[in-house]
Amino acid sequence: MKKDIQLTTSDQHSLNAYEHAPTNALAGLVVLQEIFGVNPHIRQVCDKFAAQGYHVISPALFDRVERNISLGYEPEDMQRGLNIRAKISPEKTLSDVIAAAEHLPYDKIGIVGYCWGGSLSWRAATETKLFSAASCWYGAMIPSLLDHPSHCPVQMHFGELDHSIPLDAINKIRQAYKDNNNVDIYVYKNAEHGFGCQARSSFNPEAYELAQQRTLDLFAKNL
Repeated sequence: MKKDIQLTTSDQHSLNAYEHAPTNALAGLVVLQEIFGVNPHIRQVCDKFAAQGYHVISPALFDRVERNISLGYEPEDMQRGLNIRAKISPEKTLSDVIAAAEHLPYDKIGIVGYCWGGSLSWRAATETKLFSAASCWYGAMIPSLLDHPSHCPVQMHFGELDHSIPLDAINKIRQAYKDNNNVDIYVYKNAEHGFGCQARSSFNPEAYELAQQRTLDLFAKNL
């Protein structure tokens, strides 16, 4: 069953979330949006994970500024998303993520995020102990968030041609966690930022399929 629900955070903020709960799900999964809101693409991502047997929830992280945001992928959409994101503190956003996780009634919960959500998934894996596995897709802020160890197994997925996350930034992450067996970093040849989004011109089917299978394997092993 899929539906839109309401969550309440520890600071009493009420936000929307998209939930897809298949029958007999064995684990929960939080899906974090790009800077385009919980739009049709993110809902489709949720549905695909639900088809794999996960009880999925995607919190509307823009609700602290404006509700019912669902953007496309044109330059004006990107600028609007960036403007909204800039008005929300990371701490408030993490509170929204925690509320989504606490809604899921399972011993094991995973988290996966894309773009902005990729960075937030990393924060959730290092700044909370709620998650049993995290998959972080092209999170541009991760290189500036290397102060904490991960509390669960983490995958990071980056495009070789992603100008917002150059290879030297990825190498910085590798160096910071070279002795941490919990963090696996993958770089996909000829892939740009957003390579996992079918709605974007940067979609790369080969890179997406490989990153998606690795993500599913991570969750199957740890959830």
